[in-house]
Amino acid sequence: MSAVLPLPATGLPTLRLPIEGMTCASCVLHVEKALAAVPGVQSVSVNLATESAEVQGQAAQAALVAAVEKAGYSVPAAAPAASASAATPQRGLGKGLGEGTRILIAAALTLPLVLPMLLAPFGIEWAPAAWVQLLLAAPVQFWLGARFYRGGWKALRAGTGNMDLLVALGTSAAFGLSLYLMNEHAGHEGMNHLYFEAAAVVITLVLLGKWLEGRAKRQTTEAIRALQALRPQTARLVGAAGEVEVPIDQVQVGDVVLVRPGERVPVDGLIVEGRSQVDESLLTGESLPVPKQEGERVTGGSVNAEGRLLVRTTAVGAESALARIVRLVETAQAKKAPIQRLVDQVSAVFVPVVLGLAALTLFGWGLATGQWEQAILNAVAVLVIACPCALGLATPTALMAGTGVAARHGILIKDAEALELAHRIGVVAFDKTGTLTEGKPRLLALEPIEGSAGSLLRAAAALQADSEHPLAQAVRSQAEQQGFVAPRAEGLQAVPGRGITGRVDGRELHLGSRRYLLELGAELAPHQALAMAQERQGRSVSWLAERRADGSLQLLGLLAFGDALKPSAAAAIEALHAEGVQTVMLTGDNRGSAAAVAQQLGVGRFEAEVLPEHKAGAVAALRQRGAVVAMVGDGLNDAPALAAADVGIAMATGTEVAMQAAGITLMRGDPALVADAIAISRRTYAKIRQNLFWAFAYNVIGIPLAAFGLLNPMLAGAAMAFSSVSVVGNALLLRRWKRA
Repeated sequence: MSAVLPLPATGLPTLRLPIEGMTCASCVLHVEKALAAVPGVQSVSVNLATESAEVQGQAAQAALVAAVEKAGYSVPAAAPAASASAATPQRGLGKGLGEGTRILIAAALTLPLVLPMLLAPFGIEWAPAAWVQLLLAAPVQFWLGARFYRGGWKALRAGTGNMDLLVALGTSAAFGLSLYLMNEHAGHEGMNHLYFEAAAVVITLVLLGKWLEGRAKRQTTEAIRALQALRPQTARLVGAAGEVEVPIDQVQVGDVVLVRPGERVPVDGLIVEGRSQVDESLLTGESLPVPKQEGERVTGGSVNAEGRLLVRTTAVGAESALARIVRLVETAQAKKAPIQRLVDQVSAVFVPVVLGLAALTLFGWGLATGQWEQAILNAVAVLVIACPCALGLATPTALMAGTGVAARHGILIKDAEALELAHRIGVVAFDKTGTLTEGKPRLLALEPIEGSAGSLLRAAAALQADSEHPLAQAVRSQAEQQGFVAPRAEGLQAVPGRGITGRVDGRELHLGSRRYLLELGAELAPHQALAMAQERQGRSVSWLAERRADGSLQLLGLLAFGDALKPSAAAAIEALHAEGVQTVMLTGDNRGSAAAVAQQLGVGRFEAEVLPEHKAGAVAALRQRGAVVAMVGDGLNDAPALAAADVGIAMATGTEVAMQAAGITLMRGDPALVADAIAISRRTYAKIRQNLFWAFAYNVIGIPLAAFGLLNPMLAGAAMAFSSVSVVGNALLLRRWKRA
């Protein structure tokens, strides 16, 4: 019935419920109000396009379901874990016959009723007898159109209005007028001018529009269905008994599975034997297969292109990367964008206003002209043209299509607000290491000041023996290559963003940045030329010093590290500048190294020697200048800055904490995806504005035309059905987006 998802940002769970019976924006607002009134609910977001509700808080599920049902809607008891990818329900079209079959029956019964209008231009005057018209129209009205009565009655009981109520009132008025005329003219020859065809055509067209709308909406969720289809149903376990094929649900963390060439990897894991090329395109958007070998990670759902692999499982089921990706996309599609608030405000008064306009039309025409027959038809046209379906679908369908196309290109958008806000990004702040560079620095130079280069490397390796910092790994790697066995260090203490201190062979040593050594009181000026020569080449410099017995600090030398720029980094910066977006680089590196990298990439501005705890402040300072700021990072120390930005963008190649703090995650470490995310956001927001314009335009133009008698009920029904389909169809054009 529902899916419970953890929300690390707040610690509160969110419950996703599928909702049946919603037909328009008014329904959405009413369900939200009903759920928000349940004790324990912190926030509610109801989405018409996905027909689901996300409720954040500690409310009991039974209480939420009861609130939905009391409001006149339902939560399907046998639904699978609520998924935006589920097929659109028939929403009351009835059981038994399929939706398409019912529309065909409605069309077959309606055609003879509209045949007189089709024949009239050819000079043929013919119409079925009144009793035949009644027999044809009644099944359409009360069997095939029963869903509108059920939905309208539920709305009335709940003290609200919706699309079903408008259709039921309008078609019932036309049907009732026809019955009245039949009774008034009973026994009179040639009495054929009835309005059964108006009611039947409206119902048929609305049903057809809903069917087309449902088909189109399902296309907006194809990205999720494509991702879900990546999950294999079985896996080959390798154990003492040999290879055994088992259902995927039976695989446990630690199990070893065999993946043959051409098969999908069934689990997340580490390769323990073999090498291959792995196709991760549907997960990351990377078009080329990625080489993988022993010790490297593979993700469930990717395709093993050529070699035989043995993979030790590290994550299964809901904890797998694929499952988390699907949850992120589903959550984003279920959330409501800020612009939707405008629609909600309109929807709150829309149906009551329409009912009032219909009544005004009825009595205005009737009293002014005395033609109550025409007055009723005009009032019916007002009720039908005003159905707020397109209004409710304008924003969510565009967001669903936008998040879907982003996912196919390796961009995961965690919430609708991030997608909507990204179109206004004016400044992008990049972390340097691991974002613009490969994040795999190498030790390129040793400059001893006292002692030899070997002793300098040996001491630095001892201090860095247990560190996972990229620079520490570079030091250890170089020491191993030169055959040094580092002595054991004691009393190690890391100073985040600055360096590390400890005792090696009884000596108190300090290794770290220029800032750190200056804070300790080191005299760097006599040796600054050595550092500047390395920094001009874009290298990062670390200093090693020893605290002597007299308390003075003796410099032992410096280590210079180089980190290759990502191949796409310069093009990514250029693409952002072409879109009018300013770029800033934030780094803890020294100014000389930062300046060299910024010049190579063409970054507009940079800030060097920025400590991790100060990055968030730097982002806040950028925001104070009035621009919408995005922060792009990948490390644990980037999380505060990602959260401080208007839009946080994390590299999926980085840490889990960074991804949780970000609104957008890039599934591969390609900075060019930042420009893609902004471009998709701008295109999506443009579609939202177009959809809202047309949704409002249909009503702003259509209602006065109907009220003044310039739009008959059949044309009103066709226009209403077309409005919903056109809004969804316009959103689907987003799927054609490609990088320029």
